[in-house]
This record gives sequence, structure tokens and C-alpha cells, in this order.
Amino acid sequence: MGVLTKYRSTTAAGVLAAFVLVLVFGSPPYGDWARDNATGPGALDWFLQLLAWPSWNFAADLPARDILAAMLRAILVVVFTAVFLAVLTGPRVSRTRGGAAQLLTGWSAYIFAGAVAGLLAAIIQSDPTVLGAFQAAAAGAGYGLFTGWIVGAVTFGAPGRFT
Repeated sequence: MGVLTKYRSTTAAGVLAAFVLVLVFGSPPYGDWARDNATGPGALDWFLQLLAWPSWNFAADLPARDILAAMLRAILVVVFTAVFLAVLTGPRVSRTRGGAAQLLTGWSAYIFAGAVAGLLAAIIQSDPTVLGAFQAAAAGAGYGLFTGWIVGAVTFGAPGRFT
């Protein structure tokens, strides 16, 4: 029981960070802002648009399956972050005493969460294809790669990480 309690705060911190990222940057107002204002060719504009990947838009002009898939993708990013953090944190952190292990565990959990969420959401959307599912998984992994450092940084500072 002590081992589960020891790593619960690390997982909770990562899930909270993922939830805030999806809630704030996946919101329709941010997505609209990013599409209208982050249109330049620079890395910052690209990053600002990437932050909106797990959008949860309720656009009426989309088919119902596409709306459901987008909402499910946003939810699954958070859920799979929790799953991967719970699975990866305990064994890895207990053997490694360096702080880099915790940072990389949180970061990699977000990469995996984005990839799996993208893959599963692509299967649900209208007219799914295998290529579309692979491309959605790659987009999710890319999202996790470039934004997951935030989750990793939050898990790095979580209390009780190496006790």
C-alpha cells in the first residue's frame, strides 16, 4: 500500500497538467484564436497551433461522429496520460533516483497518450481509414512530443517522488 501512495501524487500532478492543457488549449475560443492569429511560418506560430490539437469543439457543421471523435480524443488524452503515468511511474522511479527519470516518464506518458488517443478517435470519426488512423496517431505523438515536456516538468516537481 505504501508504494501506491508514494507515487499517487506524481500521477495526479501529470493528469492535472494534461487536463489543464486540454481544457485551455483545446477549447473552441483558443482554437479560433490560434487559427486567426498564429498563421506565420515561424516555430512559435506552429507551436501555438499544435497546442489546439486535442480540441473539443461542438461545431454544428460537422457530422456527429466527427464531433464525438474530437471530444473523445480530448478526453482520451487525459485518461491515457493517467494510465501511462500509473504504469510507468512506479517501477521506473523506484529503481532510478535521478530527477531526469521522472521528467522523462511524464513526457513519454503524454507522447503515448496522444498517439493512442489519436488512433482510437480516428477509428470513430466518419469514413475512417487505416492510413487516417496512422496519421492521427502520428499527429498525437507529435503533439505529445512537443507539449509533453510540460507534463514532465509538472511531474518532476510532484511531492513524494523519490521517498
